[in-house]
Amino acid sequence: MDVGDHAAKSGHVPVMLGRVLELLTPAVDAAATGRDPVYLDATLGMGGHAEAMLRAVPRLRLIGLDRDATALERSARRLAPFGDRVTLEHAVYDEIPEVLRRLGVPAVDAVLFDLGVSSPQLDEAGRGFAYSYDAPLDMRMDRTQRLTAAEVVNGYPPAELARILREYGEERFAQRIAAAIVRERERAPLDSTRRLADLVRTSIPAATRRTGGNPAKRTFQALRIEVNGELDSWRRALPAALDALPVGGRVAVLSYHSLEDRITKQVLAAQAADTTPPDLPVPLPEHEPRFRLLTRGAELPSDEETTTNPRAGSVRMRAAERVREAT
Repeated sequence: MDVGDHAAKSGHVPVMLGRVLELLTPAVDAAATGRDPVYLDATLGMGGHAEAMLRAVPRLRLIGLDRDATALERSARRLAPFGDRVTLEHAVYDEIPEVLRRLGVPAVDAVLFDLGVSSPQLDEAGRGFAYSYDAPLDMRMDRTQRLTAAEVVNGYPPAELARILREYGEERFAQRIAAAIVRERERAPLDSTRRLADLVRTSIPAATRRTGGNPAKRTFQALRIEVNGELDSWRRALPAALDALPVGGRVAVLSYHSLEDRITKQVLAAQAADTTPPDLPVPLPEHEPRFRLLTRGAELPSDEETTTNPRAGSVRMRAAERVREAT
């Protein structure tokens, strides 16, 4: 049975699994001799990619991070057969330097970021991530943190609400939705996903509601990003991961909306650029690219995958390999 079959039997299908293995296994196979290669799964989730990597590379050591304690518990059960090859940490991915320092790991050979909300978080009504059924307005990936979506919609000033919806949800009716939220919360606090989804729907012109899926999708995305500080964490996390890679080390990123993918593209492009001043006749060694891009733009899943795994439909993958040590 191959790694894809193992993943399917678990009931969880990791996104673009074959391509992730194709991109990352060369880095761990080529790791420095005299030590076991290290794979950092910075968004462990259900552990599907991690299990596949561990099966593909028998000497591989996994460091798995997740801010969701429930996800860590489930992954721990799934990955138990691999014994002491697995180290799991309750941490946000921008804490990579602290985690590696605490574990005494100076470098990792491959890193994966599978961004966005995991299937269990979407499927558990009590988490409040989905607009398709009623639940408390929560949306915390780490349920030990204080800020919830209910606190955002009931406590943020109107201008800040509109900014979040506009910037994080790319919602063109942000001002109208924010105004409607403020009017509604003055009558009674907004505390359920259904009330918020209904409010968003009635705030958007009828002609717009007829296309583009559920009109609450962008608002829910914006609130989730705000509650979990996703974009700020991502701006710190990707550079930290790149710093942890030796020459030959690789990173792969699966993004699910344009804001994450834009940050990924900008960071990787900057690392893959020659920064020699343009007025100099020859490139300077210390300004040569530190990384090379392994993907041509953002790679998309196959039509077959999006048919069998609809949650892969919005994914964009980018990957890079370190080719020069930082100076």
